[in-house]
Amino acid sequence: MIKMKKILLLPFLALLTFSFQGSVTSSKLTENLKVVINRMSDQDSIACWVFLKDKGQGSQKLFKTPEKLVSKRSLERRKKYLPADELVNTTDLPVYGEYLKSLESIGLVVKSKSKWLNSACVQVTKAQVKEIERLPFVSKIDLVMRFSKRYTNQVVDDPETKQFQNEPNSKNEHALNYGKSLRQNEMMNVPALHDLGITGKGVLVGVFDTGFNNLEHKAFENIDILAAWDFVNGDSDVSDGTDAGEGSHGTNVLSAIGGYSSGNLIGPAYGATFLLAKTENTDSETPLEEDNWISAIEWADSIGVDLVTSSLGYLDYDPPFHSYSWKDMDGNTARITIAADMAVGKGIAVFISAGNEGPNALHNTLSAPADGDSVIAVGAVDQNGSIAYFSSVGPTVDGRIKPDILALGFGVRVAGTLTKSGYSLASGTSFSCPLAAGVGVLLLSQQPWLSPVQLADVLRSTAGNSLNPNNEMGWGVVNALDALNAARSFKKQ
Repeated sequence: MIKMKKILLLPFLALLTFSFQGSVTSSKLTENLKVVINRMSDQDSIACWVFLKDKGQGSQKLFKTPEKLVSKRSLERRKKYLPADELVNTTDLPVYGEYLKSLESIGLVVKSKSKWLNSACVQVTKAQVKEIERLPFVSKIDLVMRFSKRYTNQVVDDPETKQFQNEPNSKNEHALNYGKSLRQNEMMNVPALHDLGITGKGVLVGVFDTGFNNLEHKAFENIDILAAWDFVNGDSDVSDGTDAGEGSHGTNVLSAIGGYSSGNLIGPAYGATFLLAKTENTDSETPLEEDNWISAIEWADSIGVDLVTSSLGYLDYDPPFHSYSWKDMDGNTARITIAADMAVGKGIAVFISAGNEGPNALHNTLSAPADGDSVIAVGAVDQNGSIAYFSSVGPTVDGRIKPDILALGFGVRVAGTLTKSGYSLASGTSFSCPLAAGVGVLLLSQQPWLSPVQLADVLRSTAGNSLNPNNEMGWGVVNALDALNAARSFKKQ
């Protein structure tokens, strides 16, 4: 998964006592932004969220045609939570175009915008911050968090791949030949569902990651990809291409949930349909800005995604910027966490890697958005079913148990990225997350009316540690068959 750089923070509190010439004193600036502004030269610029007071004149009339705001599939999914006449709300309305034009009129380039948060992301100088704060439709200005990459995943080529590829699996007693991916599926009792013909068909799954190279791999020959978008570079090429970002991690993750090559690798949800979002730039020391992930979740929602799996977690980001800490893992601080919880409120199940920071006797080691109160945070176990040494722990600052569930995260069989037929062994909660999410996909394919909260409930209540949940193992390793049987008690409303 993702490695947190150990960064010594500068004494920011002391910086708050200083000010630059013409310093901004407006309450529209957050404290974090004031700190950074005071450190900047007149030539420096910084990415900021500009939050807007409303959606502009005449926006309410758009409620009369909700199908113009989101897809029919999205509207159908939202019925799990919302009355038929309340399927859209103000968060679904677009950011008011006239407000954006006003920002552009002072020389700003709108990098992205969020209708859910009613904000625009712009690159600004000190002088431009002062101009923005004078705009009457602006309610708040804050930093766009720029995070340090947190990989501690281990991905190594499988030295036995060539000998194994054409050999039958003598221990496989199931309808499918899982090859060396049998253990990661059996640990979750997934083959029992595959034996029933349950493959995840009909479920739309979003995978948010670094990008996806080597989609020509044998394990992806029959994968159904509905759409893909690169939110780092603003194009439809989510592979390595000629622009920023490398996509081996996304390839590994996608194969874990949706790959299929008999005798080599079978992902739990190989029959599902996928949306691929490249949200992280691996070329940079600050590879992800929050707006990429938030833009991706809004995009996926508008298409009608049912479930999202994201093997990314964020905590530190590079100086001179203020970092989130374990104290901020309360479900309500990080923008990315707020967006993830909002997605669940719109009927999307969100599975997130818990993190790879291991245990800490004094506090949680979670990374956003795993701290969300509505997301499903996934920790990792080793081949013996014991908690993996790197798996992050809770509780959240407000006292909730995290992680929620577990899956294999040590020695997971994944598609390799060097050839079209090679395989690798991968370790990290980056890989336990898509495996567990795959179980969620299987359940939704059979019980599509399950809300994300109901899905989380059945996964937790039937997992291996459900009688004694704790902040190391959560509710335990998921059990697909028991969860399916429990899910059948939820009838379509």
